Amino acid sequence: MRKITYREALREALREEMRRDPSVFLLGEDIGRYWGGAFKVTDGLAEEFGDERVRDTPISESAIIGTAVGAAITGMRPVAEIMFGDLTALAMDQIANQAAKICYMFGGQAKCPLVIRTPFGAGVNIASHHSQSLEAWFMHVPGINVAVPSTPNDAKGLLKTAIRGENPVFFCEHKLLYPIEGEVPEEEYTIPFGVADVKREGADVTIVATLFMVHKALNAAAHLEKEDISVEVVDPRTLTPLDKQAMMKSVKKTGRIVVVSEDCKTAGVSAEIAAIIAEEAIDYLDAPIKRVAEPDTPIPFSPPLERYVIPDEKAIIKAVKEIA
Repeated sequence: MRKITYREALREALREEMRRDPSVFLLGEDIGRYWGGAFKVTDGLAEEFGDERVRDTPISESAIIGTAVGAAITGMRPVAEIMFGDLTALAMDQIANQAAKICYMFGGQAKCPLVIRTPFGAGVNIASHHSQSLEAWFMHVPGINVAVPSTPNDAKGLLKTAIRGENPVFFCEHKLLYPIEGEVPEEEYTIPFGVADVKREGADVTIVATLFMVHKALNAAAHLEKEDISVEVVDPRTLTPLDKQAMMKSVKKTGRIVVVSEDCKTAGVSAEIAAIIAEEAIDYLDAPIKRVAEPDTPIPFSPPLERYVIPDEKAIIKAVKEIA
């Protein structure tokens, strides 16, 4: 099977859905023909589809999402790009109080088929305002689906599903994933929300990881295999809906779990998953639940300090060994 990058997989999904459905259009800062997006995901799409369907916007996140919500409830299928995930804070009213609640407030008479794409995560030394992982904010808002693809295959399949759906989707992309290559089918496919993927089979310890942490978990698992510790890596792929059954099935097999996410540890993604396991699968556990996450601190600009706070393979290996 051919290999393409995460960036190329996202671009393919956008191109295919724009060709398939004329109601799909893109909007965001610098996504058009002169720049192609801050991370080049939309590069070349304006040349193919024109400036009406690939719309450069002013530097106003609230305007971007407000426009997208209005377009969605009138029958369009907007895909809005927010240049950095941290900047969604500037559009929280439009996201949490409008997009998420329209269907409920109007008794299903109005829909909001909106996709918000945005990059999260640290690792490129751009400091606190552009390096956070805020996925848990959107897990907390009823009415929004949250996707967290970790591979090119998942990115393409989940984005196509998101665009075709009837609900607002918050689509999280880690900055360090864009250049990563992976196998992606050339034929048409989609990936349903709420279906986790076991990225590696194992017998001794389960690791549930998201986004770029999936790759660090796989690296840690390969290292631990040399020490006769068999690790299963489960990737939820979407946080809302969350595939609880896949996680619990793995825990029933291994009896141990480590949850790895890049966001802050307090009230984060790892906290929610750990709580679910504690409530619904505690009888299968042979050891305490372990969490590996970022300390509750802003992301430092200093490269050594940034590396210090971001979860890495050493932290994952240490957590596994503590319960194995």
